[in-house]
Amino acid sequence: MENSSVLVVEDEPLILLDIETGLGEAGFRVVAARNAEAAIEAFSEQPGSFSSLVTDIRLGRGKSGWELAKHLRGTSPTFPVVYISGDSAVHWGVEGVPESIMITKPFAMPQIITALSTLLNQHHPIAPSEPTA
Repeated sequence: MENSSVLVVEDEPLILLDIETGLGEAGFRVVAARNAEAAIEAFSEQPGSFSSLVTDIRLGRGKSGWELAKHLRGTSPTFPVVYISGDSAVHWGVEGVPESIMITKPFAMPQIITALSTLLNQHHPIAPSEPTA
């Protein structure tokens, strides 16, 4: 997992660049996407190469960040998710995946780094079940 990447999804180019730069400076490998469809495509090509997701909620046309996280959790039920949003935080309890973190915009980069680090430190991938004797 040490060579895995954080999938960052944000439709605002400057915010995406800020997050990508901040996480990179903090030592994270980042794969950036401007919408959910591009993120799903990148994830589908190499699902094992990603450690976590940082996503905006409103991503323009197409799937929302809520839908994106649920899609990725369908592949990996404990996949760490950090949501960022300027106006959708009130819906997190209903729409967000369990054990995710919501950060409201505007945010400070250390908030994202701390949230991501916390989830990654708690994350224990579910191994395929083995027959018991």
